[in-house]
Amino acid sequence: MTAFQILLPAFVASLILTGIHAYLGVHVVERGVIFVDLSLAQIAALGLTVAYLVGYDVHTSVSAYLFSLGFTFVGAAIFAFTRAHRKTRIPQEAIIGIVYAVSAAVAILVMSKATQETEHLKEMLVGNILSVGWNEVGETAVLYALIGAFHFVFRKRFLLISMNEAEAQRQGLNVRLWDLLFYMSFGFVVTSSVAIAGVLLVFCFLIVPSVAAMLFTERLGLRLAIGWGMGALVSAAGVALSFLLDLPTGATIVATFGAALLLVAAYRVVAHRNALA
Repeated sequence: MTAFQILLPAFVASLILTGIHAYLGVHVVERGVIFVDLSLAQIAALGLTVAYLVGYDVHTSVSAYLFSLGFTFVGAAIFAFTRAHRKTRIPQEAIIGIVYAVSAAVAILVMSKATQETEHLKEMLVGNILSVGWNEVGETAVLYALIGAFHFVFRKRFLLISMNEAEAQRQGLNVRLWDLLFYMSFGFVVTSSVAIAGVLLVFCFLIVPSVAAMLFTERLGLRLAIGWGMGALVSAAGVALSFLLDLPTGATIVATFGAALLLVAAYRVVAHRNALA
């Protein structure tokens, strides 16, 4: 196989991940639960770890996927029902951090009872997107299209809850129910994403494009356009750099996202100073 044939599926998978995560990132940033994706991704990874210990092939087994999805649904329920709908001394971000830490620790404990645990934990963190095949890309695209359609149909409710919870309650929406539906749909996405790309890359796809877009606009359409464009360009650059420098693809894309965000932020600062001058 040529280098192009090896790298193309990884790049296409990155585009698919960017498409759904850049949109979900808008909700996450507006809700102020920045690390919820990282926490859900770690829970999904814990589910895969348990499946691995039981003896399932975490790359091909449907049972392993269901293990991971079941764990993610538990996390979705926790986050939906611990959201602070009124003033509280315990912010939800604290709950999210606790869930992440506990999930990561339990994953390490579980893997300590299995063989080759170091390699498996490394793969959960940085993923192995370069090994993705066209069948997996197609299945993921179909799943994300269904999730995207679900969010499109109910977009007004999800966006209202994310951007103006008080108004959503005034209109009589069952915020906890819609939160649960949001996090469960999020769980489907994260479970599939972690299996492909790993925890760290999934987090970057979700947060970095959305944060970069917020530096320039508050309009939803423009934020999505900027996020999708940045995700596509950074994914292409990361995949190319990983090939040219012979580096792990997932970690290279994560580092490229970080560098790109620094460049975008620097450009925003310079442009703002010039505008003031």
